[in-house]
Amino acid sequence: MLTGKQKRYLRSLAHHLDAVFQVGKGGVNENLIRHIEEAIEKRELMKISVLNNNADDPKEIGAELAQQSGSELVQVIGKTIVLYKESRDNKTIELPR
Repeated sequence: MLTGKQKRYLRSLAHHLDAVFQVGKGGVNENLIRHIEEAIEKRELMKISVLNNNADDPKEIGAELAQQSGSELVQVIGKTIVLYKESRDNKTIELPR
């Protein structure tokens, strides 16, 4: 679990990132989860946007993505989801204590 201080730090890093994936009307599926797991191992921190044609709640989508990909949900703001997972091989982000 991330502390409030760590979440604030990750939000500040994610501010300048562009969304890597988009969740459309197809919603969350196994293929999307697999791609997110691969990409988050390389990046550690990523943004995912929910398209307007998806009627689901972005907070629910964010929680589902985090749970299924084994990552932490940092923030859901509007239709943008920020996920974090510490990388085993490519660790670049040093979290504050």
